Amino acid sequence: MDHLSELENISVHILREAYANFKNLGMLWSMGKDSTVLLWLTRKAFFGHIPFQLIHIDTHYKIPEMIAYRDQLTREWHLPMVIGYNSSAIDTKQTFPDGHCDRITCCSLLKTSALTNTLNGKGARLRYNHSTQQYEPDQNHEPFTGVIVGVRADEEGSRSKERYFSPRSEQNEWKIDEQPPEFWNQYKTDFANGTNVRIHPLLDWTELNIWEYIRRENIPTVSLYYNQGNGKRYRSLGCYPCTFPIKSDARTVAEIIVELKTGKLAIIAERSGRAQDKDDDGGLETLRREGYM
Repeated sequence: MDHLSELENISVHILREAYANFKNLGMLWSMGKDSTVLLWLTRKAFFGHIPFQLIHIDTHYKIPEMIAYRDQLTREWHLPMVIGYNSSAIDTKQTFPDGHCDRITCCSLLKTSALTNTLNGKGARLRYNHSTQQYEPDQNHEPFTGVIVGVRADEEGSRSKERYFSPRSEQNEWKIDEQPPEFWNQYKTDFANGTNVRIHPLLDWTELNIWEYIRRENIPTVSLYYNQGNGKRYRSLGCYPCTFPIKSDARTVAEIIVELKTGKLAIIAERSGRAQDKDDDGGLETLRREGYM
């Protein structure tokens, strides 16, 4: 069995373990390469079906192509899509683009707070209605007990400290020193009431693995990842005021793989185009301890 197939099998096993052990399970989908691979793996794990809610935290500042891609796949793959957002911060313009706060505060409001309230069942939520093909107010506000996330250990320093099954407090706080040990394929899935658990099926995947799998499975991605003729492309996707492309000539998945294999990007961090990382002393430690993805 090749390495990609081994990674796929582990991820499928973790997805099925999560489904078997958590009553109200959800999965975050950011439309980026990692969470889209995770979505693909979930469809494989459950034979083309997604047996739990997909959750997108909408900051209202995502690159438009990402939203179009989200809605297209939601329709084509008949995805059970829920959108969470911080209606108060958006309505009162308490955001970095509106000039009312810095990037870290904006991320805390539009991402961390929105995610926490969505998972706790207290925030504004929309649900896609496949009959009307419209997003409508979601009347189901039952809290999620577990949420599946496309985190990779190699992507950013604080993520290397994660477990496959990582508990969060009732306030969605991440206490690194209280994570349970994990030995081989022995995972702790029994937690105290009120605990919200993050599940990370892609933890041992690398950026190269992700792109090799995208090529092998022919997974559709947004065109933002490829050079469109201006010598630049996005390596990591986020909100358009705070996400910037890198210099790259890669126009295809195969060319991205060559870039990664030959070390052309070795001196460029994968999230180097994410301005909020720089504002958080070069990492995501502060935001992630508070509950960020």
